[in-house]
Amino acid sequence: MTRSLVKASDLTSKDLFAIFGRARELKSRIYARKPINTLQNKVIGLLFEKPSTRTRTSFESAILRLGGGAIYLAPGNLQIKRGEPIEDTARVLGSYLDAIVARVYAHQTVVDLSHYSHIPVINGLSDLDHPTQAVCDLFTILEVKGRVQGLNLAYIGDGNNVCHSLLLACALAGMHIRVAAPGGYKPDSGILSEATGIGAKTGARIEVFDRPEEAVAGADILYTDVWVSMGEEGEEKTKLEIFQGYQINADLLRMAAEDAVVMHCLPAHRGLEITDDVIEGPRSIVWQQAENKMHCAAGILDYLLS
Repeated sequence: MTRSLVKASDLTSKDLFAIFGRARELKSRIYARKPINTLQNKVIGLLFEKPSTRTRTSFESAILRLGGGAIYLAPGNLQIKRGEPIEDTARVLGSYLDAIVARVYAHQTVVDLSHYSHIPVINGLSDLDHPTQAVCDLFTILEVKGRVQGLNLAYIGDGNNVCHSLLLACALAGMHIRVAAPGGYKPDSGILSEATGIGAKTGARIEVFDRPEEAVAGADILYTDVWVSMGEEGEEKTKLEIFQGYQINADLLRMAAEDAVVMHCLPAHRGLEITDDVIEGPRSIVWQQAENKMHCAAGILDYLLS
């Protein structure tokens, strides 16, 4: 059966921890410069509608390190630009490729790619979810803290695609998550309901607050993302006003647990959602988190395609 990762909840708890195990093993082998042939004779397409630094490079590097080949597919160079339906493109790409990593605007595009291509499709970001980011984030927490179950993650800011993926992944992992977001920017109600349902089985608590101070009290991890996502540039002035007070800074960090760590999926706008002293401070694990995007890309590819 073809397995895709369109939403974080496409994984089971067992899947998630299996990917962590694969990522840990592959990271060790990559560090040791040992040959890896998981993707030998496999070709992966990277269909990216949006600009990318980390997601594109991490996946392309992971594919090459696992012995596979990567083809970058810019929509501007495809017949999609001239109006070819995504289902037609998907069928054709499915006959040429072994998997597709897609970074798109509309989540439905990833759904359609998966449905019509009949090969594994990995969501490298859509407007609804960013599952590969959440896998990387929880793997990093596992490395730093030695566990994920029972920890408290406080997400501060926009209830966006990254927030959605964290809600679902934390629920799968048995990790408590508290989201603090202003009115009108809370997480999607359907995602919240889904995460709450998963959490009821794993013991994860899913909570949403209005104020950051409520979410970070005693938290083990503080997490934030940009306030203005790609495609929202027209809302920038409004959002910058609304999100004042939702910044991760030294004062907010003091309200968390004494050994709390700070995460950001990048790119960071220093002085807005996070201060320079915090992202560069001793409690920041942002750069370890960023590196692990490659190792978790390898783990996901290895798990879905082997």
